[in-house]
Amino acid sequence: MVKISERVNKPISTTELERRWAAVRASMEAEKIDVLLMQSNNDHMGGYAKYFTDIPATNGYPLTVIFPRDDAMTVVHQGPFGGDNEVPVEGNGFVRGVKREMTTPSYESAPYTRDYDPELACKGLAAFKDGTIGLLGTYQMSYAMVDYVKRQYPDASYVEASDMVDKIKVIKSDEEIEFIKGTADQQDRAMQAVIDNIKPGMRDSDVAAIALHVGHDFGSEQGIYLCQSYPYGTPAVIGPRHNQNRVIKKGDIFNMLVENNGAGGFFTEVGRTIVLGEAQQELKDELEFTLRAQRFTLDLLKPGTPCADIWNAHNKFMRDNGRSEETRLYCHGQGYDLVERPLIRHDEPMTIQKNMNIVCHPGYMTPNIHSWICDNYIIDDSGPGESIHKMPQKIFEVG
Repeated sequence: MVKISERVNKPISTTELERRWAAVRASMEAEKIDVLLMQSNNDHMGGYAKYFTDIPATNGYPLTVIFPRDDAMTVVHQGPFGGDNEVPVEGNGFVRGVKREMTTPSYESAPYTRDYDPELACKGLAAFKDGTIGLLGTYQMSYAMVDYVKRQYPDASYVEASDMVDKIKVIKSDEEIEFIKGTADQQDRAMQAVIDNIKPGMRDSDVAAIALHVGHDFGSEQGIYLCQSYPYGTPAVIGPRHNQNRVIKKGDIFNMLVENNGAGGFFTEVGRTIVLGEAQQELKDELEFTLRAQRFTLDLLKPGTPCADIWNAHNKFMRDNGRSEETRLYCHGQGYDLVERPLIRHDEPMTIQKNMNIVCHPGYMTPNIHSWICDNYIIDDSGPGESIHKMPQKIFEVG
């Protein structure tokens, strides 16, 4: 293999890519799938393309990958008209396991370009026009792509392949776990910088920018930085940049979530509460309960446990203790996707398995406060060990 270019931000090893390709191809053989077709357009929820190629999809630009069972990949991405390059078997310093790169300047905001990417994808699928094509990540894939391919190759059989790949993708290798721990360490540093620098007079967005800057210093490429300040008695949930214009005042409660990827592209997330002054006793008491709720769920995250059972038990625990039931996503997997399966919910068919990367962030409101906590855990033989985040689980009082 050609040495990876120094321009690539912390590439995954070729050995790890080959492990993934071999595992998926063995499943394709068992399921009698000839080729996989996938398309992503962002690297918050675009993990399939990244998983196969180590190339992130970004900026809403489609990245299409054709992954044959018995051949190297074809990729289609943003670029000039007519781009069609053969890639050497040993790679070119940027892509590995790819034999052909094609480019086109298509844009979702210009609907007349809807067929540009599918036309190129069909060149990579031509050998499988009478075979079985597995569609991977159909919730992400554009209607234009699937509609065009099915019209072009009506004699092919089409199957949903996401479950097949998810069962492989959610179990992390030793190398992947080291990347994930690196993300958690970067986020701890970002959260500590927030605690050290927040002060009255800043806007919520100014504080989020501190975390973003630290993340970039340590190689993060994408992510979200959710926060919200509020005075005691008027609780608010964390919000995105659009809702971060409030000016922080002395005595305010401030919730901060750092949910970015680390160098290499893996996601974790950490959330803490900061008070610009002395924390109210209610805030401290409710954090103690929230930590009990988190521990209750963590104790259930044992290999083989159905996710629906955990969801139901958690909500019973909340009801029995006079708190509101969970109706959002409070615990889930993470990897190249900010939200990855399994989802700890009533509708998730997966069970918990060893070497999953799981985040647990229970939270609820009282009339006065929003109480919550957020940390990541790697599942081992008997359940989660210690959090891979090292940030103390407490209310931080500053100023």
